[in-house]
Amino acid sequence: MHISNLEKSNSLNINSPMASMNFSIMLSKHIDLYFRPPNKELVLLCIGTDRSTGDALGPIVGHKLSRPLSRYNYVHLYGTLDEPVHAKNLNEKLKTIHSSLDKPFIIAVDACLGKMDRIGCIAVNKGPLKPGAGVSKDLPAVGDISITGIVNLGGYMEYLVLQNTRLSLVVKMADTLAQSIKYSIWRLHRERLMI
Repeated sequence: MHISNLEKSNSLNINSPMASMNFSIMLSKHIDLYFRPPNKELVLLCIGTDRSTGDALGPIVGHKLSRPLSRYNYVHLYGTLDEPVHAKNLNEKLKTIHSSLDKPFIIAVDACLGKMDRIGCIAVNKGPLKPGAGVSKDLPAVGDISITGIVNLGGYMEYLVLQNTRLSLVVKMADTLAQSIKYSIWRLHRERLMI
């Protein structure tokens, strides 16, 4: 969870027409540009906790993708409702990823807080996100590509804001992200088979 400063060109509102397809196109462009040798394995790192409605976006996305992504042997998923990746175990998970996988490329997924008119927006950007920054936690920046969803208003009493975030928004956002990611990974796999 962090405070957003998202570029509007790489984001869209989940209520916009064809949100899943349009976000998948954005994500696929980022994957095509940046997932290149020497990177061999793709990691989807879904950050957050199921103990806070606003911060549950990552684990819900991971939960929705755990079965569909299991068919790809070079794609690895960390962070689900059953096994969340959060502030207390993020460093340990990153060590595991880097020690057990061959040149991993990490796509980090996390919820964030932002401006009122941006609530409900999801974005994809090159580079890492800084989990925990929105609630004053000092955690390492993570991700070669970052996917974020603005779940509520930032700037004051972040813990209380996270606890009072509407679950319906988080679930709708997770549905959109899961569909987008699933399609982008399928497309990547299909292109790899053609090479």
